[in-house]
Amino acid sequence: MERSLLSGRLATFAYFTLNGFLMGMWIVHIPAVEHRVGISHAVLGWLLLLLGAGAFAGMQLVGPLTDRFGARTVVPVSAALCSAAVVLPGLATSAWALGAALLVLGFGNGCLDVSMNAHAVQVERGYGRPVMSAFHATFSIGGVLAALVGARTLSWEISPAVTLGAVALFGLAVAALAAPALLTPPAATPGLGVTTEAVTGRTTPRRIWILAALALMLMLCEGVANDWSVLHLRDTLDAPAATAALAYGAFATAMTVGRLLADRVAARYGPVAVLRHGASTAAYGMAVAALSPWTPLALIGWTVFGIGLSGCIPQLFSAAGHADQDAAGANVSRVAGLGYLGMLAGPAVIGPLTHVVPLNLTFFLPVAFCVLAACTAGILRTPPAPATAVSERGAGGQER
Repeated sequence: MERSLLSGRLATFAYFTLNGFLMGMWIVHIPAVEHRVGISHAVLGWLLLLLGAGAFAGMQLVGPLTDRFGARTVVPVSAALCSAAVVLPGLATSAWALGAALLVLGFGNGCLDVSMNAHAVQVERGYGRPVMSAFHATFSIGGVLAALVGARTLSWEISPAVTLGAVALFGLAVAALAAPALLTPPAATPGLGVTTEAVTGRTTPRRIWILAALALMLMLCEGVANDWSVLHLRDTLDAPAATAALAYGAFATAMTVGRLLADRVAARYGPVAVLRHGASTAAYGMAVAALSPWTPLALIGWTVFGIGLSGCIPQLFSAAGHADQDAAGANVSRVAGLGYLGMLAGPAVIGPLTHVVPLNLTFFLPVAFCVLAACTAGILRTPPAPATAVSERGAGGQER
């Protein structure tokens, strides 16, 4: 059992890394694809909304399917779909074709995102201790690998279609090779099996919606760092372009390192402490970055912001997955779906605010969201289970 659990964990690492690598390869090829299709930045911005729409649709669809058929079945199919779809933007020759390609790619990404997180919850349940944050760290590592590989292929002037085609074949191979190591779904108790009607007709608990709202706010904060950290140093502090780029690099590195360490912190102090102190630290770091008149201090602020934020989202995903074993996929899809919308909303919210206040002052909206998350961290405490549920599940079903 321990060997199969370890194999399942390694397979989950593979799928998270693959997901980060696939999306990273698309991101580094955005300028080349934009040039090939011949569209403006404004049109590209609208088309990228289709990527988000496809991801949200995929998340909502695949959650119940994961509960119905098991992550062992859904994860490889989702990974294969996302891998095959990554080549489509490279083949597009018109705005309409690119829009359709991004819709399909987003759908595949959403399916893989939810299903692999649902399997990560299953692995974490098997270990009986926090392991979720490390999975999210490998997603970031996949993005770093994509940046390195993409930079090299672009320097060789290889067309996006060829590069992304090779990436698609690589992704299909990984999806197939890692599949046998995935864990089998928990055996259904006679009379208590999950039917399609039960899953789709289940009412989402209020606690799940609160977790989803927190995910929306915190992933909006992450989106702000992704889209505005470099511009903050460039426009507000007049930093050179090369120095300004360090803002995102500092944030992303801190996020990756923090997620590699967050599981140990959560195991020792609990998920509530990780969210409460992590969100508080993130609020402090963002406030320092926003108010700093000096570039080095602003870089420190973005680093602290990344460290604080790093462990928060994995705790929300984990809590959603553990809330109800029979509806783990559906619950994760709610949290991931709203969180993804928050990520997309970052630039949409901050941009208009810059017409009212300076860019650095708009960052106090993420500060407020982090403070709110810290104040409501108690939602991660496992609610007491009914006596009947405890007797049916036994001590092994309890979440720490």
